[in-house]
Amino acid sequence: MAGTNGKQKTVRDMVLSLGLIVLAAWVIYLFIPHDDKEPDLPRVDYRVELLTARRAAAYPVAAPEGLPQSWKPTSVRFDGTEHDVWHLGFHAPDGEYVAVEQSTEKRVPFIEDASQGAQETDVTEEIGGRTWVRYTGGRYDALVLAEGEDAKGATTVVAGTGSFEQLAQMAGALKTS
Repeated sequence: MAGTNGKQKTVRDMVLSLGLIVLAAWVIYLFIPHDDKEPDLPRVDYRVELLTARRAAAYPVAAPEGLPQSWKPTSVRFDGTEHDVWHLGFHAPDGEYVAVEQSTEKRVPFIEDASQGAQETDVTEEIGGRTWVRYTGGRYDALVLAEGEDAKGATTVVAGTGSFEQLAQMAGALKTS
């Protein structure tokens, strides 16, 4: 009978230990904040980078004019080391992402990179007096300025998680002066 009492003690100790672990985990869970909303992205002032890019790039750099204040610029960069790459990212009013990408890099790889794998469709749109081609199927959907529409060999892509209406709104707002 001496062995039975020892086994009961071991089982009881394991159950108590497990209970303490669950209780500790529950207390920790209670005190950790659970904020499920998206983080508030800071608004970026891209005017200086835009002026720099427009002076340095081998093509007319595009940026939106006249977008509502609800479109929040969140990222900007210009890299003039190889292909004069211009990027301007926006947080759309509904929380989606829309970006303007331009470069003198070879057209196909640049579009693939900017849209993260989207493929060209047969659908074109006239936006702001220019022809844009729809790309779908990648991480982002995209509107790409039709070949021959861009000046000085640059490719212009408007891509993101936003709807084609949002992409078209951005494309229509782009100005190069």
